[in-house]
Amino acid sequence: MAEVENKGELKKLLIECYSDEKYTKMVASFSALFNPSKYSIKYEIEYGKRKPHGTAHSAPSFSNIKPQQLSLEFLIDGTGVTTGKKEDVGKKIREFLQKVYEYDGNIHRNRYLRIIWGELIFDCILKSANITYTLFEPSGKPLRAKINAEFEGFVNDELRAKRENKQSPDVTHVLTVKGGQRLDTLTHSVYRTPDYYIDVARVNRLVSFRKLKEGDRLLFPPLADEVNNDNQ
Repeated sequence: MAEVENKGELKKLLIECYSDEKYTKMVASFSALFNPSKYSIKYEIEYGKRKPHGTAHSAPSFSNIKPQQLSLEFLIDGTGVTTGKKEDVGKKIREFLQKVYEYDGNIHRNRYLRIIWGELIFDCILKSANITYTLFEPSGKPLRAKINAEFEGFVNDELRAKRENKQSPDVTHVLTVKGGQRLDTLTHSVYRTPDYYIDVARVNRLVSFRKLKEGDRLLFPPLADEVNNDNQ
């Protein structure tokens, strides 16, 4: 189901494409024609096997937390039945592949991606894309297609080190709220994840984290501290 903001503005799912793993250099973006009706995120933990031969079963040993996996389905409809505007399905698919899938010679790899839709902000790389064509003109030109894409969550080495070592040094950030900004996106800009927005709301004693006042200055503590403010 499409998401509609309070202002009545339809927000389309957006894929931002970056040339660097710290997400500072956006080189392209892809906007979906139709928002997905659902998406799924897979969380997986990998365990090692340390059971000696001939012994009883023991608790599995922790190995690592695997990157999150995001599954999305994009509908490409060129008939114009739903929107009243006909689209070139082949052109839209080529745009998706060029921006999201193909090798970028400037960075010698495929691009780093950030998927944004509603409360979903997901830094990742494309793992796979399966395109199914479902409707055609008599000439064979495609009129409708679906892209089933799998994305693998990505965290750069610097941020991963900070997350895995809660004692690692970091700096406190103070941001001034601008019109229309949301706490989850501000939190993501500091920590590269929106997961800590409730902790940030608590640190700043916000009554509501959904409505921010323009001009307010918000404190974003170091990663080592942001979850230790329950009693403050």
